[in-house]
Amino acid sequence: MITVTPLPAFDDNYLWLLHRDGLAAVVDPGDGEVVLAALRERGLRLTAILITHHHADHIGGLAALRRVWDVPVYGPRAESGKIPGLTRLLDDGDQVALPELDVSFEVLAVPGHTLGHIAYHEAAQKLLFCGDTLFVGGCGRLFEGTPQQMYTSLQRLSALPGDTAVYCAHEYTLSNLDFAHSAEPGNAALGSEIERVRELRARAQPSVPSTVQRERQFNPFLRCSQPPLTESASAHAGKPLHAPVEVFAALRRWKDGYKSKIR
Repeated sequence: MITVTPLPAFDDNYLWLLHRDGLAAVVDPGDGEVVLAALRERGLRLTAILITHHHADHIGGLAALRRVWDVPVYGPRAESGKIPGLTRLLDDGDQVALPELDVSFEVLAVPGHTLGHIAYHEAAQKLLFCGDTLFVGGCGRLFEGTPQQMYTSLQRLSALPGDTAVYCAHEYTLSNLDFAHSAEPGNAALGSEIERVRELRARAQPSVPSTVQRERQFNPFLRCSQPPLTESASAHAGKPLHAPVEVFAALRRWKDGYKSKIR
């Protein structure tokens, strides 16, 4: 089994270091110096870089890493024009085998946050690196895609086995759970989750990873067919909503302007 280590960067990013027997890969290296320092401290040799989408806080460290390590850089073909340095272009359904780490990822197209966003799913070790598509208790903003695209992407991730570990790229959990509680105040799972995450953050520990099963229990963006969320989204939108994608779109607009009371 590989070890997955979060590397905090910027204000709230996690860069994910995958390592085993002195070898490593990194997912979304927004800050190259953070990754290089982690490799030196652990005595690791970098073997691959995996990119989920083109935003600067996910690719900003590529040049610094490639100056030191001549390794393949995997990323979405659909965003190759926006990600300098990609050497392996990926489409939905492709496989990324990293034999040095004994892992093989399936590429999942998950547009919405960006049009070419991809996720990496490793079925044997039950790992999901989903960038800014699915967060603990939330989902990414729709910077490029449509509500239908993002809803479909989230449903695809929600259909993965429940014990799949969800490694997202930001520590947004407390504010996400605060919104989730506002949208679905009767969800008993949310109160205990908020307290659990508060305790973790008080000890400066990450709230990530989650699991697919836990997200199904309290993440409002995976629960758009649930009557309480249909009711609250309709009330906020000021009109009846029926289709789950309409509920999703209303929840996402509500969340965009939501001012969290907890951090």
